[in-house]
Amino acid sequence: MAPDTPAPPAPSPSDDRHAIETLIMTYAERVDLGDFAGVADLFAHATYRAGSGDAVHTQTGAAAVRATFEAMVRRYPDGTPRTKHVTTNVVIDLAGDVAAARSYYLVLQQTDDLPLQPIIAGRYHDRFERVGGDWRFADRLIFSDLIGDLGHHLRHDPFAPAPGATRPMD
Repeated sequence: MAPDTPAPPAPSPSDDRHAIETLIMTYAERVDLGDFAGVADLFAHATYRAGSGDAVHTQTGAAAVRATFEAMVRRYPDGTPRTKHVTTNVVIDLAGDVAAARSYYLVLQQTDDLPLQPIIAGRYHDRFERVGGDWRFADRLIFSDLIGDLGHHLRHDPFAPAPGATRPMD
C-alpha cells in the first residue's frame, strides 16, 4: 500500500455481529438444503458437539462432521431432509478476535407421511474465531431441550451404543 493511501477501516462490531449471524444462519440453510458437505465445511477448523443425556458427543473437523450427517440425517428424493431450521434469540458476545454466541433453534419437518410439525427445539452455544480477517466456527455445542417425532428425520442415532454395549463419554 502506498504511504499516502489510507488503511481500510477496521471492521466495526456491527460488521462482526453480522458476519457471525451469517455463519449461524448459513448452517441452518445448508442443513435444510441437504448440503452436508457445505455444513461440514463450516466446521473444518472446529468441534461440533451434541449433548445427549449426560454425554457429549464430539466430532472434530469437516470429515467427521460430514460423516455424522451422512449417517444420521435422512434425505428425501429431492435431496433435502424436508426440514426448516428456525434460529432465533441470537446473543453475541465479542472480545477482539473471538466471540461467543447463544441462540435457540426450532426444526420443522413435513414429509409425504408426516404433516408439518415441530420435531425438535433447543439451543446452540457457539464459539467463533477471526482468522485472516474472516470469522469461522471454533466450536458448536447443541442442546436438544424438546424432542418430538424424529423418526422421519434421523436414520438412526449414530452415537447410540450397540445393544448390550457400553460407551464411555467423549
